[in-house]
Amino acid sequence: MKLPKYQTYFRSLFIIGPWTGRALAQSTTSSSACPTFSPAYPAPVVASGWQAQLIATGLSTPRSILFDSNGHLLVVQSGYGVVNLELADSGGTCISVANKTYLINSTDVSVYPLLGYIMSNSGNQLNHGLALSNDGKTLYASSVEAVFSWSYDAASQAVIGENKTLVIGMNNTDHLTRTLLMSQWQPGILLVSRGSATNVDSDAEDFSTGHSQLRAFNMANVTGTSPPYDFSTSGRLLGWGLRNSVGLAEEPLTGGIYSVENSVDQITRDGTDIHQNNPGEEMNFHGYLNSSTENQGGNYGYPDCFALWNTDIPDVGSLQVGNQFTMAPSSTLNDTTCSLSRVPPRLTFQAHMAPLDIIFLPNGTEAYVTFHGSWDRTAPVGYKLSTIAFANGSPVAASDSTTALTDIFSNQNNSNCPGSCFRPVGLARDGQGRIFMSSDATGEIWVLLKTGAPSSTTSAPSSTTSASPTATQTPNGAAASRLFGIHSLLVTLGLLAYCLLAESC
Repeated sequence: MKLPKYQTYFRSLFIIGPWTGRALAQSTTSSSACPTFSPAYPAPVVASGWQAQLIATGLSTPRSILFDSNGHLLVVQSGYGVVNLELADSGGTCISVANKTYLINSTDVSVYPLLGYIMSNSGNQLNHGLALSNDGKTLYASSVEAVFSWSYDAASQAVIGENKTLVIGMNNTDHLTRTLLMSQWQPGILLVSRGSATNVDSDAEDFSTGHSQLRAFNMANVTGTSPPYDFSTSGRLLGWGLRNSVGLAEEPLTGGIYSVENSVDQITRDGTDIHQNNPGEEMNFHGYLNSSTENQGGNYGYPDCFALWNTDIPDVGSLQVGNQFTMAPSSTLNDTTCSLSRVPPRLTFQAHMAPLDIIFLPNGTEAYVTFHGSWDRTAPVGYKLSTIAFANGSPVAASDSTTALTDIFSNQNNSNCPGSCFRPVGLARDGQGRIFMSSDATGEIWVLLKTGAPSSTTSAPSSTTSASPTATQTPNGAAASRLFGIHSLLVTLGLLAYCLLAESC
C-alpha cells in the first residue's frame, strides 16, 4: 500500500538520514594534511605512477557517478535516489566533500498514468542509471522499469518540477540495472541497456521481449504530452543477445559505441562443469550513432552462445579465446553456427570479474573499466580498476588476447572479498584528468590521479600531505559532535513519526 506523502517523508528521513553534510565516520585530519578517510579493510594496491585517496564514506550503495557543469559529483544511491556532492578541492588527491545535497528521493518518483499504465512500488526505485543532457540542464535516471528526466540547475544544485517518464516496459527480475549514456557525437541520443531476467534467460531468444538488448532513443522527440517510448518496440536497436551489458561508453575520436558485459554463471559443457573459468566476460562493439548501421543491431550470442576464456574444455577443437561456443552442441546449434551467426566480442576477460563501467580518456588512448568482482568462483577474481590501450578507435590488443588489461587499483588480497574489500562500480573523470570511482559495497568514493612519475607499487595512503584544509573541508571536533547530534535527533524523530503515522513499528 502506498503511504501518504507525509508518511513517505518521515520514512525517507529515517531511512536516508541527513540530506546535507559530509560523512564523518573514519575521518582523520591534521593542520598539515588533507582531510582523509581510512578504509575499514586492508588498504588497496595502487599501480606505479598513480595516487589514490578515499574521499567519501557513508553513502548508501553508490552506483553510477558523473560531474555536472559546475563540477559537482552526482551519485545514484541504489534504492534511495540521487545526491549532489560539492567537493572542496586543494589539488591532486586532496579532495573532500564540503556539502551533500539530496536531489531526488526514489519515493517521490512517479509515472504519468497514460493508457492505464501503473508502476509497481519497486518499479520507481532509482538503482543505477544516470546521465545529463548535452547542455547539462536535464538529468536522467533509471529504475528497473523506466527512464525518467528532471530539469536540473547545477548552480543551485536542485531539480525543478516533477519528473517526466521517457522509456517504459523494462521490468524484469534478476538483472535490474538500466544503464544510461548520452551521446556526445549525436546530441540528444540516449542509450539504454537492459539485462536478462534469469541466469540463462530463454526469453532473450525472442527478439520481441526486449530482454538483453541495447537501444538508443532520441530525446528531442519527447514532449510534455507524448507517451513514453516502449523499450521493446521503440528506439534504435544497437544489439541483442547481450546478457547484462552494464558498462556503456562512446569512444571520443570516432564515436564508436562499446559495452562491457557480465556473462553467465554455473555453466556446463556437455555435462561437464566449466564455470570456474568460462565463459569470459566481454567487451563488445556496437557501431556508430550516425546514419550507418554497419556493425550494429546483431545478435551477440546470449543465451545460446558464449565467449570462450579458458580453452581447456571438452571437445574444444580449434577454438581460441573469444570464439563462441555452446553448452550442448547439436546438429542445429553448435560452435560453428555460433561463429557464423553471432557477433563475437572485441575483447574477452577472465570469467566472473563482472565489469560494470567503462570510460575513455579524451584522446582515445585508454579506456578504464571497473570489475565489481566474482561471487561464483572458488578463487575470487576482479575487485579492481583496470585500463585498456586503444588506438584509432579500437583496442590495441588482438581479439584473442588474455593480457589486454593493465591493473591500476586493486585489493591487496581477493580472498578477503567480497566481505572485506572495495567493489568498484561507477567511473567519472573531471577536468583535471582525475578518475573518480564508486564502491557500492563499502559506500565509498575514491579518487585516482596519474602522476606520471613511476614508482614501486604501494598501498593507497591513509593520509595525504598538502596544504592545510579549509574550515569547510573538515569540521572540528565540536562541530562534528553537533552534526552527529543533529543527525541522531532527526533519525530518532523520523522513526517515531513513522511508527505513529504508519501505526506499526
